[in-house]
Amino acid sequence: MTERTMREDASGRGRMPVIFAAHGAPVLLDDAEWVVELAAWAAAMPRPRSVLVISAHWEARPVALGAIRTTPLVYDFSGFPEKYYRTEYPAPGAPELAARVRELLGRARIACADAPDRGLDHGAYVPLVAMYPRADVPVLQVSLPGLVPADLVAMGRALGPLRDEGVLIFGSGFLTHNLRYAFRPGTPPWAREFDAWVADALSRLDLGALADFQARAPHAQTALPTWEHYAPVLIAAGAAEAERRQPTFPITGWWMDGAFTKRSVQFG
Repeated sequence: MTERTMREDASGRGRMPVIFAAHGAPVLLDDAEWVVELAAWAAAMPRPRSVLVISAHWEARPVALGAIRTTPLVYDFSGFPEKYYRTEYPAPGAPELAARVRELLGRARIACADAPDRGLDHGAYVPLVAMYPRADVPVLQVSLPGLVPADLVAMGRALGPLRDEGVLIFGSGFLTHNLRYAFRPGTPPWAREFDAWVADALSRLDLGALADFQARAPHAQTALPTWEHYAPVLIAAGAAEAERRQPTFPITGWWMDGAFTKRSVQFG
């Protein structure tokens, strides 16, 4: 399918939003409140022609394109009850979207490669099960290209034109992620302060501050001892750079007794 055909096919949708979602864990699917929140969010957005998801749980350089066709899921976790390894999400593959992603990345001189046997990981399929439970929207997952902020923002900018082609660009991670504080009672002050700082930077779509969060944000090292879960928000923000409307936060709150912010973002 040509770029022109994709745009004509998406013409009735208008520009798609770009989103970043806190993706929970496999147990999210037993959290009725969170599932309802994700489902309501999806219902409030235009229905996408396809979804391009970037999860915190896949890092590969050059950028890799996985699940181009329907591929078994990646159960990239351990120690969970057996039922979580039986979850299925047979979303249609998106070979036409993959071709378009290769084209856009190539224009931006961002190298990429196919990983046809790599299925959707839990950072991708868990929120999608809640948002599009019929698994009837084509999904393509692409890898994080490493953890260089400028590279992540540049990748987002390169993918931005997909918004006008019916594609939902979907970053999936967490804005705070420190397992040492999981299930301790109460939300720690460092988590609230970091979450508030990120919310402010996102509201202003301040790409410079978001990219330089390790130097500028309070308690960055505690909030994100490693920051692969934050990385997808930089791709999402890069893709939304031209957005003039203020981002919104469709889901907020805390998980694991407050160690993890559920804050999720919609640009546009």
